[in-house]
Amino acid sequence: MTEKQAKIIGWLGTTLAILMYVSYIPQIIGNLNGNKTSFIQPLVAAINCIVWVCYGLFKKDRDLPLVFANLPGIIFGLIAAFTAI
Repeated sequence: MTEKQAKIIGWLGTTLAILMYVSYIPQIIGNLNGNKTSFIQPLVAAINCIVWVCYGLFKKDRDLPLVFANLPGIIFGLIAAFTAI
């Protein structure tokens, strides 16, 4: 695999990860409308994303696709978890 192909796959993965975490929006809306769901899964997802963002930022060669892929997971995961409580 060339470096260009690896970069394309990395950004594709970033896009798909962002879409995955944006999919929490209907759950958040449902929670706010009184249809409470479990807070455990989005909270664990947010913690997982925090770890990956830290890893991507603090490794010798920063991995920005990894960071950008997981930032929405922190935001939407925490919002989904807190609205479910």
